Amino acid sequence: MHTGTKAAPRPASVRPRLRLRDVLEDARIALMLALGFACGLPILLVFSTLSAWLATAGIQRTSIGLLSYVSFAYSLKFLWAPVIDRADLPFLSRRLGRRRSWMVLSQVVVAAGLLGMSQGDPAASLSFMVICALVTAFASATQDIVVDSWRIDAAPTERQGVMLAAYQLGYAIARAFAGAGALYIAQGAGWSLAYGAMAALMLVGLTAAFLAPRQDPVTVEGERRSLGTTLRVAVVDPFSDLVRRKGARLVLILALIMLYRLPDIISGVMAQPFYIEQGFTLTEIANVTKVYGVIVGVVGALAGGWAVIRFGLQASLLFGGIVAAASNLMFSWLALSGHDTMLFVLSISIDNFAGNFAGTALIAYMSSLASPAFVATQYALLSSLYALPGKFVGGFSGFMVDAMGYPIFFAASAGIGIPVALLCLALIALKEGAAEPEPAPVPEAEAIAAKA
Repeated sequence: MHTGTKAAPRPASVRPRLRLRDVLEDARIALMLALGFACGLPILLVFSTLSAWLATAGIQRTSIGLLSYVSFAYSLKFLWAPVIDRADLPFLSRRLGRRRSWMVLSQVVVAAGLLGMSQGDPAASLSFMVICALVTAFASATQDIVVDSWRIDAAPTERQGVMLAAYQLGYAIARAFAGAGALYIAQGAGWSLAYGAMAALMLVGLTAAFLAPRQDPVTVEGERRSLGTTLRVAVVDPFSDLVRRKGARLVLILALIMLYRLPDIISGVMAQPFYIEQGFTLTEIANVTKVYGVIVGVVGALAGGWAVIRFGLQASLLFGGIVAAASNLMFSWLALSGHDTMLFVLSISIDNFAGNFAGTALIAYMSSLASPAFVATQYALLSSLYALPGKFVGGFSGFMVDAMGYPIFFAASAGIGIPVALLCLALIALKEGAAEPEPAPVPEAEAIAAKA
């Protein structure tokens, strides 16, 4: 409740400290682990794991490639984020709250989509598999919106680093299940059981959603708004708020977000063909990239969360951007060396550690940009922007490799780290994040409710 006066500002020299005891006693960390697992599980199941299923069923490569457009559900999720931010679901919202009701609905739909895929036969009805994959991807992207919104609202800024580390840990574990785990089950018991087991694992996230503290914006009862006012509140105000707070710096911020993970996304498109052309077997690739690589990625994510707390957001962002891009030089070395198992393991080690470190720093940075009044819309926009350039440029990666060869291709992708570092330094020089206007009040005087 507002009293009309502002609390005395905290001295600039005083910084909140996060103690290990606080982390161990904070149930939100365990919830983020489970929610991160639920967010990470569906992605591979509609991409690389599904591609393996389709390939074993004799589906043409062209059809498998076209199915990759399902990924745009994740990049365009900001289009329906305003609905998630402002709309209540009938029946569920009264009992669970807005955030948790959307969370539960999206998780149930993901599980239903995976169950549908488990009953499908790509060779007999590919269209049915495509529809199930689209439903799963759409629901999964919606789940990402809600979980990110709940995370940002549920914990103060000084805890976002460790919340993100828990999220990334759960996410990485889920990718191991959906990648290597699903392939192992499929090899021994068939694809139907593999996808059925993955659908059952969504119970982990569903349980966390029911246990999560209720975290919703307070609305003014009885307020009636026109359609135009609703659209302005849901769509225009979140973007104008971001422009108002950041001003001309927003151009540099958006450029940094769009370039930051571009080296990883571009090189990742050609990763599997590269490993195969280097003479590594599918078993070697699975063990090194989907089992060992996940473990290294977890360490990188934890290190990124620790660095955000210990050294601050801007320093972690700069370091992560440089090392993540530079790690592609290891693949240039591997391309020149040929089949070298030890170098392969070393390359995956450096790449996964650096990539997950940078990913944690970037998510923390995008979280810091979102205003509490427009969390879902603003964060969904920023998290979509970082992947869009890579999806478009990555489509031409095969042509790049044909023209340059693998060594130059990976070196060129590493070169993107130079403008990334310059943008980070420019924002540091402009004191980005040090001080900015108070968030604009929203029309219905919305505030964040106390945690239940």
